Amino acid sequence: MTASDGIRVNGARLWDSLMQLAAVGATPKGGVRRLALTDLDREGRDLVTGWMRESGLTVSVDRIGNIFGRRPGTDPSLPPIMAGSHIDTQPSGGKFDGNYGVLAALEVVRTLEDHAIRTAAPLEVAIWTNEEGTRFQPVMMGSGVFAGVFDLDEMLSRADLEGRRVGDELRRIGYAGPAPCGQRPVGAYFEAHIEQGPILEDTGHVIGAVGGVMGLRWLQATVSGQDAHAGPTPMHLRRDALLAASGLVGEVNRIAREHAPAGRGTVGYFQVKPNSINVVPGEVVFSVDIRHATTEGLDAMEAALRTACQATGDGHAVRVALADISRFAPTVFDASMIQSVRDAAGRLGMKHLDMVSGAGHDAVYLARIAPTAMIFVPCEGGISHNEIENARPEHLEAGCNVLLQAMLGQAGA
Repeated sequence: MTASDGIRVNGARLWDSLMQLAAVGATPKGGVRRLALTDLDREGRDLVTGWMRESGLTVSVDRIGNIFGRRPGTDPSLPPIMAGSHIDTQPSGGKFDGNYGVLAALEVVRTLEDHAIRTAAPLEVAIWTNEEGTRFQPVMMGSGVFAGVFDLDEMLSRADLEGRRVGDELRRIGYAGPAPCGQRPVGAYFEAHIEQGPILEDTGHVIGAVGGVMGLRWLQATVSGQDAHAGPTPMHLRRDALLAASGLVGEVNRIAREHAPAGRGTVGYFQVKPNSINVVPGEVVFSVDIRHATTEGLDAMEAALRTACQATGDGHAVRVALADISRFAPTVFDASMIQSVRDAAGRLGMKHLDMVSGAGHDAVYLARIAPTAMIFVPCEGGISHNEIENARPEHLEAGCNVLLQAMLGQAGA
């Protein structure tokens, strides 16, 4: 047993930090609106980097605005053990999505400072730029540039709906850093996060040991029929695009259920033309979001969807076309890192649940360049990306203690 085995984080301090950050961009309904690279994002960044410096961290910023707070180790030849997430939010976001991962990592450092414990490897707290992808696309922009997935100059030129570019906005808020992107080693990466789903709460677990992230395929379906007058056109002669599209919505749901438990299928956007009360709809455009934990599962779901589209088109005398929007392959995290999360939970007397994340996270891109794992804790009702998003302080504290022990296991104390 080492001196670090008995230490625990300060849960009250973690909660207080979360609430202070949540006040930056607070909404009347209790949520947070702090979009990437806005004045409120700058205020949030200033607050957290101030806490980093107060904790003795050396703060650096790279050219895409990613922030790194570094605590030296006793062996400077070792690559740092990193943990973090993001602090930008959805337009009607909550207090914990992303923010918990950043402040849990900071609380680990604060706890080590409290107990004068020095790790062999350096520790780093990371804040990734524009994870949400709400104001600027794509999602997970900062971590994607860091991992070499996206080109820096291309991302700096991306504009929001008002024509403001990422590079200009970074300079405006003072976070266009000088450090090159992705040229810093990472020995291992952890990300603590609320689950953003109902599984932990439903099963009564507090800790999720996340083995990977589901792959996804976003498609746009266009069903083309024929506009026609609702009165004179007999039912058997109609080419009703809405009738056909409605059946396909059910097919998306059926396909996902047939690929349980990892299958997911969602139609989230639906546009009917001409959208008139007395016209048989001639065109419907809708989105399809399919997800699975394996590439084989995704392939099977997409094949089933394409078969359903062909059959529906033939059966309703309409044309159904599918266009790609986005594709992400499933991510599998490092086995030894996942085990370190399980072991940390066990040492703390906590049961864990092995699980796969249905949502994307910065850890997806970090996993391409470093051993990576995630730690999930429950959120109330499984609700996230919503102003009523909530989590229990004791669960957040428990997840942070698992993060502490897992990081110490990798960094050496």
